[in-house]
Amino acid sequence: MHKISVVIIAYNEESRIRHTLESAKWCDEIIVIDSCSTDKTIEICKEYNNCKVYIQSFLGFGPQKRFGVDKAANDWILAIDADEVVSEALKTEISNLLSSTTITKSGFYIPITMIFMNKVFNFGSENKQPHLRLFNKNNGNFNIRKLHEGVEIKGDVGKLKNEIMHCSYSNINHFFQKFNDYAEIYKIEALKNNKQVGKLKPILRFPLEFIKQYFIRLNFLNGFPGFVWSFFGAFYVFVKYAKIYEANLPPTLPIRNPKSETPHFSLPLQN
Repeated sequence: MHKISVVIIAYNEESRIRHTLESAKWCDEIIVIDSCSTDKTIEICKEYNNCKVYIQSFLGFGPQKRFGVDKAANDWILAIDADEVVSEALKTEISNLLSSTTITKSGFYIPITMIFMNKVFNFGSENKQPHLRLFNKNNGNFNIRKLHEGVEIKGDVGKLKNEIMHCSYSNINHFFQKFNDYAEIYKIEALKNNKQVGKLKPILRFPLEFIKQYFIRLNFLNGFPGFVWSFFGAFYVFVKYAKIYEANLPPTLPIRNPKSETPHFSLPLQN
């Protein structure tokens, strides 16, 4: 049987990572790359005998995951996030695959389905979206993109049937914490490439993105959570472009003429 290592990157995931680890403890090795968590994430990971924790300040999503793959002892890598759970059906499917004498594929796409506001998204692009998460590290690895990273691989790639469940956001507050982090990373990478954004782009992209997510990609069939997801997704596009526009504004402030301003006092003047 081919041995497998799970690679997970984490930061302050004490409320969710136990579910992830429980779903992956059948693997030969669990590698957790922690970005200096200040909660009990590391303590929880150390409860699992086959789990090895490495501390690494966050390098960006692609480089951080590459770091984890490099620490893995086994050739076959299952890459999951700290907010994802391997289904029992997928566990069985991967175990059967690894029991084969010869595996002819270099990697496998795995469908991922999102859970948002306690709703399993059975429609839309977040339902069974394929991602290359199982691969032989001799034939590929994550690229170095700091956002929207992916696995680049040589050789034939197959598809698995069963899914990973993605519990990406614990609540709306958590969504906006990650929302701003992602938008900021996108802005930084765009500025490195000298990207310019005019005033109209964020304005026009907001309604177009909502229409695409809610109607074209069928998120209206996911009920109210589908509406919220579509609205937030469109707003994310607006914000990331607005951040780029703001960053390219000239640094000077408008010149103010103090003589033209009327003084305002919130308290009565006293002698």
